[in-house]
Amino acid sequence: MSRLGRMGAQLYQGHVSIDFVGRRRTWYAMSGLIILIAVLGLVLRGMNFGIEFKGGVEFNAQFANPSASVTKVTDAVVGTGIPAAENPVVVTSGTSAIRVDTKPLTENQLQVVENAIKQAGSSEVNSSAIGPTWGAAVAKKAVTGLLVFVFLVVLFIWAYFREWRMSVAAIVALFHDLVITVGVYSLTGFEVTPATVTGLLTILGYSLYDTVVVFDKVRENTRGITTSTRRTYADSANLAVNQTLVRSINTSIAALLPVGAILYVGTFQLGSGPLKDLALALFVGMAAGAYSSIFIATPLLAQLKMREPAMRIQAKRVANRRAQMAKEAAAESAKPAAVPAATASTPAARTSSRPARPAASAAKPTTGEARQRAGTPPPGPEPEPEPVEPGAEEEPTGHEPIGVSATNRTQAQPRPMNSSAAKRAQPQRQARAKRGKRR
Repeated sequence: MSRLGRMGAQLYQGHVSIDFVGRRRTWYAMSGLIILIAVLGLVLRGMNFGIEFKGGVEFNAQFANPSASVTKVTDAVVGTGIPAAENPVVVTSGTSAIRVDTKPLTENQLQVVENAIKQAGSSEVNSSAIGPTWGAAVAKKAVTGLLVFVFLVVLFIWAYFREWRMSVAAIVALFHDLVITVGVYSLTGFEVTPATVTGLLTILGYSLYDTVVVFDKVRENTRGITTSTRRTYADSANLAVNQTLVRSINTSIAALLPVGAILYVGTFQLGSGPLKDLALALFVGMAAGAYSSIFIATPLLAQLKMREPAMRIQAKRVANRRAQMAKEAAAESAKPAAVPAATASTPAARTSSRPARPAASAAKPTTGEARQRAGTPPPGPEPEPEPVEPGAEEEPTGHEPIGVSATNRTQAQPRPMNSSAAKRAQPQRQARAKRGKRR
C-alpha cells in the first residue's frame, strides 16, 4: 500500500486526525486575506472585459512570425491617430495570427486601421464589429444564469439533506470560490469573455459537487448524534472531513492536471482565445472549490450546528463522560504506586513480619501435610498416635513413611501417656519384648 493509501486508511479509521473544525478561525483568516486581495484587485484594476461585453472592432491579421510582430502592429495602430484606437489590445492568436481589438470605429476609421496593420507586415486582415448592445445582453444573461444556479443549489441541498444550515454553508463556499476566481482574473489581466462566464458556472458546479460529498459523510456520521456520548457534532463533522480528505485530494489533482495542460497550451501556445479564458476559470475555481469544501463549508456548518440547544446539551454530556474517563485513567495510572503501602497492612504482611520458627520444627511436616502430599484426603479427625514405651524401638516395616525423613524421625519425641493409655499399651509392649528375646 502506498504512503498516501496508508494515510487515507488511518484518517478514515480515526487513528490520525487533522483538526479542521477546531482550527476554523485560522482558515477563516486565510480566506479573508485572499478575498481582501481579490476585492482590492477589482477596485483598483477592474476587469478586462472582452470585446463581446464592451463592444468594438476585432481585427485578425495573419503573420509569419506573430510574436516578433506584436510591437510593430501596436505602433502602427496607435500611429493612425484615431482616438478609438489609442489603446488597442494586441495579442497573438495561435502560431500564425495576431488579434487586435479597438473601440467602436466608423467605416472610414476601420479601413484606415486595416491598412496600417497590412503595412506592419500582415498578409491578410479580417475585421468584425460587435456592438455594445450584444455585450450587455451577454452580461445580463450571465448574471441571470448565476442567480438561477444559486437558487437551484439552495433548493437541492435543502431537499437532499433537510438541513438549511448545510445550504447556507454551501452557498458561502460557492461565493468564496466565485470571488477568488474573479479576483484572479482582475489581478492577472485576463480578458473576461463568454467563455469565462461558462467556466465560472462550471466551477460552481464542481465546488458544489465536492461540498455535497463531504456533507453526505457528515450526515452519515451524525445520525443519532443527540443520544451519543462519544463525539459531539463538531467532532463527527471533523471526522467526516478527514475520511473524505484523500478522496478530495485525488479528485482535485485528477481534474487539475488536464485543465492545467489546457491552460498552458491556451496561454503559451495559442496566445489568446476562448480556450485560455475557459481554462483559467476552471483551474482557479477547481482549486478554490477543493479548498472551500474542506476548510470553509464543513467548519461553518459545524459552527452553525453547535449553536443549537440540543447540540449544546449533548456536548456537555460528552464533556462529562470524557472528564470521568480522564479521572479513571488517572486513578488507574496511580494505582501501582500505592500497592506496596496497602500490602503492608494486610494479614499476610503482618504474618510475614513475625520471627521465623526454628529450622527443625519448620521442616517437620504434620500427618495431614503428609497425606496431602501423597494425594490422600484426610478421612476425618486425626487419630491419636499409638503409645510407645520409652526406649522401645518401632517394628521395622521395610519402607519409610511418605513425607517423613530420617532427620524428622530422629528428632521426633514420644508423647506422654496417661495411666489408662499405659494400661492398654502394656500387653502390646510385653508381646514385643518376648519377640525380641526370641531373636
